[in-house]
Amino acid sequence: MSSTIRLGQKKIGALFPVYIIAELSANHNQDFNQAVALIKAAKEAGADAVKIQTYTPDTLTINCNNNYFQISKGTQWEGKNLYSLYKEAYTPWEWQPNLKKIATGLGIDLFSTPFDSSSVDFLESIDVPCYKVSSFEIVDIPLIQKIARTGKPIILSTGMASLAEIEEAVNAIRNEGNEQIALLKCTSAYPALPEDMNLKTIPDMTKAFQMPVGLSDHTLGIAVPIAAVALGACIVEKHLSLSRNTPGPDSSFSLEPHEFKIMVDSIRETERALGTVNYSVTEHEKASRIFRRSLFAIEDIAGGEILTEKNIRSIRPGYGLPPKYLHDILGKKAKGNIYRGTPLHWDLFQ
Repeated sequence: MSSTIRLGQKKIGALFPVYIIAELSANHNQDFNQAVALIKAAKEAGADAVKIQTYTPDTLTINCNNNYFQISKGTQWEGKNLYSLYKEAYTPWEWQPNLKKIATGLGIDLFSTPFDSSSVDFLESIDVPCYKVSSFEIVDIPLIQKIARTGKPIILSTGMASLAEIEEAVNAIRNEGNEQIALLKCTSAYPALPEDMNLKTIPDMTKAFQMPVGLSDHTLGIAVPIAAVALGACIVEKHLSLSRNTPGPDSSFSLEPHEFKIMVDSIRETERALGTVNYSVTEHEKASRIFRRSLFAIEDIAGGEILTEKNIRSIRPGYGLPPKYLHDILGKKAKGNIYRGTPLHWDLFQ
């Protein structure tokens, strides 16, 4: 088992910056130039990677109109059959080598989700740096085994999966000698509701599997991925669209480029805020310490006069004795005159 995985020059794990993936999915709307624009937008928004999907309608299903192949109620794709949806959504394979070159030229990773054996072979031919396994394919152990045999890192999405199914998929990868695995907490609803996300599963998965755990997010907005990072997510995957006003299978639950950038910036700020376990005074706090409370004379006190709660008090700023000594000096006599506004120190009284 490995608590980190490496993608190119980047390490992914609890001690490293969150790896942020822009999922292109079907948001190119079958337009190559739009796919290129999405990659550029992802780079400008601060993403570390873009992810595409490698399938055709025929590698995922068959063209059949009986009830088994109709998309039922409960999703935004209701009324379509599977074949027609995948025909509308797939990324043409002939684009993918060029898309990878463009991404590499911009300094951003590009990898894909394969959905069958032929797509793994194809992605190996263009040398993708890693693989993502879809939540829906987590039960396809032969496919996972083939991906594992490439020796490349695998990001495994866990939507709909039981703990036993996650363990089975992880073991299938490890049994092929591949330890480069990361898991993504996912809720496979489109869009997903925040109350269904159960983000507290992320630290539990990290403890159970001793590997990087992140989030594949289909909620609307950016609150959920930021909360996930606060809980230890070290990967965030989010759909990116040039515009939600452009019709498409995934556009309604995607972020637009300016929103994606806000999410990236917020994640980076959250990382800085999380910091480390630290009980020491920070450099910026040192200047504020003087505004703590301390013991002062609040009236003029004559030499030989008794210190009482009437003439001394704990007030700001912090130039005098700490307030914890108040009861130790009450009742003592002033050695000499102490004027109102004087910070108290041991040498001022007997």
